[in-house]
Amino acid sequence: MWTGEGRTYGEGPDSGAPPVEERRSRGSRLLWGVDEWTGSPLTAVSVLAAGIGWVALSAVFGFPAQWERVFQTLVAAVTVVMVFAMQHTQARPQAAPPRKLDEILGGLPGAGHTLLAFEHASDDELRAARRQHQQIRQTALEEMEEDASQPDGAR
Repeated sequence: MWTGEGRTYGEGPDSGAPPVEERRSRGSRLLWGVDEWTGSPLTAVSVLAAGIGWVALSAVFGFPAQWERVFQTLVAAVTVVMVFAMQHTQARPQAAPPRKLDEILGGLPGAGHTLLAFEHASDDELRAARRQHQQIRQTALEEMEEDASQPDGAR
């Protein structure tokens, strides 16, 4: 059963298992920390203030070329780090829903296993499945319209 932050599904507070954060690699914990820190309003205000300060100081000193190269290098480095941090922190939540749906589909009685492998289907198979499901939806809509058009006594 879910017990809250830092625990995985099925772990209670007395399970003895370490929290999820402790089981992740140091690199993963670092990237999650960077993501959390950079997402705070204080960080955004601080970066904005630093940028304005940098421009003001550059204007006072005549926009030295060396300062501009340092600024461009810092911005490029921070951008690369943030791209990797965002990719890492978004990959885990994006991977969870398909696995959860696989579990649900796998547990439904009478459900075929073809949907579980949909990510690996060819384009033709995906188009065929889309057409099949469009026909199923269309049939369901027509049946609903028929039911709605019949008087109450005829249903």
